[in-house]
Amino acid sequence: MGTRRLAAVLMTALLAGCGPATAATSGTTGTTGGIALAPVRSAPRTTYPVGTRQLTVDPTGPRPLPLTVWYPSEGGRPAAGRFPAIVYSHGLRSLPELHAPLTTRWAAAGFVVAAPTYPRTNLRATHFTRADVRNQPADGWRVIRYLIRLDAGRDDPLAGHLDVNRIAAGGHSAGGFTTAGMFTSGHSPRLRSGILIAGGGLAGAFAGPTAPLLFVHGGTDPIVPESVGRAAYDRTPGPAAFLRLVGQGHGEYLTPGRPGFAEVLATTTDFLRWTLYDDPAAGRRLPADAVRAGVSTFDDRLTR
Repeated sequence: MGTRRLAAVLMTALLAGCGPATAATSGTTGTTGGIALAPVRSAPRTTYPVGTRQLTVDPTGPRPLPLTVWYPSEGGRPAAGRFPAIVYSHGLRSLPELHAPLTTRWAAAGFVVAAPTYPRTNLRATHFTRADVRNQPADGWRVIRYLIRLDAGRDDPLAGHLDVNRIAAGGHSAGGFTTAGMFTSGHSPRLRSGILIAGGGLAGAFAGPTAPLLFVHGGTDPIVPESVGRAAYDRTPGPAAFLRLVGQGHGEYLTPGRPGFAEVLATTTDFLRWTLYDDPAAGRRLPADAVRAGVSTFDDRLTR
């Protein structure tokens, strides 16, 4: 988040309940950048209850990362099957839990969402410095490596439930810039897509294997102007789309019940289903779900 006021707004947001889920599997396989892909699980048709874990990446290292993980659950345990993962990055003076209205809904839709608390930019940081954002893309990749180890282990309940070859990155404000910085030259093709909310580009971003990117921005954002997000969108060499929230600022649209939240949730979920589950129907739904007269517009150069 860019402001304490927005943090307070998001903290008071109510979460929607989730019902039982069913999902099928398909038999398609393949490779991406030399990485063998497991059979693609079809995108779930209904929602899951959501479980939460608190973990720590590199707890004894020089830069430990507390990690909040939301995941699809059944009967108090991780739901059967493997689920694509999303690394979600908070903004300046924020915390992962302040983004739960969005991230828990992604988990309910069939994704494991892993959100680090960055050591120098979070709401409770003892030595806060915005300059530390430059180090956060590397932290995001540490989270990905941690998830790979977690899935391959035997002792953790999430082991065997992560599709670590199908990962997205997303984030708000400074977390959007962090997300951009993960898409640099030579990045692993495990990282298949990104969502930049009220963010922009970092030096060296948008290089390496092309991946679909979704930009979400308020049209009157006073903290990260829309022009910054547009410039990043224009720089992307691969498929990209831009969801604009008409007349909105730095993140009101992330609060349930506020104008634009329904469009942001539907568009981001469609995008994640399309890019991580290879769901063509979700890709085709994107323009219709993104646009509502007087609320949002959608620029699209995705190839579906």
